[in-house]
Amino acid sequence: MSAEERYPTAESTEDFARNLARVRARMDAAAARAGRKGDRVRLLPVSKTVPAERIRLAAAAGCTRLGENKVQEADRKHSELADLPLEWAIIGHLQRNKAREVAGFAAEFHALDSLRLAEALQRRLVAAERTLDVYVQVNTSGEASKYGLAPEELAGFLRELPAFDRLRGRGLMTLAVLSADAERVRGCFRLLRELRDRTRQEEPDLLGPGELSMGMSGDFETAIEEGADVVRVGQAIFGARATSDAHYWPAEG
Repeated sequence: MSAEERYPTAESTEDFARNLARVRARMDAAAARAGRKGDRVRLLPVSKTVPAERIRLAAAAGCTRLGENKVQEADRKHSELADLPLEWAIIGHLQRNKAREVAGFAAEFHALDSLRLAEALQRRLVAAERTLDVYVQVNTSGEASKYGLAPEELAGFLRELPAFDRLRGRGLMTLAVLSADAERVRGCFRLLRELRDRTRQEEPDLLGPGELSMGMSGDFETAIEEGADVVRVGQAIFGARATSDAHYWPAEG
């Protein structure tokens, strides 16, 4: 089945409402299989590549906080859709020279992976008199092509994070390996959960709520089974993208 057949494009508010209901039902079923409550898992719709006029339809169907990979694209949409009560999450790799834009409008950042970036965000947030919810990205697949801290670097990084009081740590984020091997994918999510649980046991004050941001359209059910608190879903809501994920993962700021 092609991506276009699997993820038909939503062209109306009704299409979006139907896709959201389908995704939510799949989330609830995955949570039930793991003995969890589905309403405890947050759905973050990802609107990358989607034009503003279609985002308006999605907003009418209930999408009020949206994820974007590229800062320029998110900033443009933030301006174009300023008349709507939308909030924006940056979920892709961020270059330090883009910290000002993120500090100016984003509600969440899901890819914090260096102290230098934390310092840049802190400076810009102080100037903007804002705070920012952040998730620390961990490279659980071990792939050189992916950003994120190595698992063994996580504890040390988290110990440094309280120095940046404008960054409110929410938890951890990862991207699973892009593979048809379901157990390899599951292993990436399981590792993030184990890192979270170990940190909670050894140094519980380091993690804040300790949420796990993991899972996308192709693997969010597995992520939920392994403990995801936030799933970042794009194509299953908006429809197949013409731009391949290789353009976004890893993404430039």
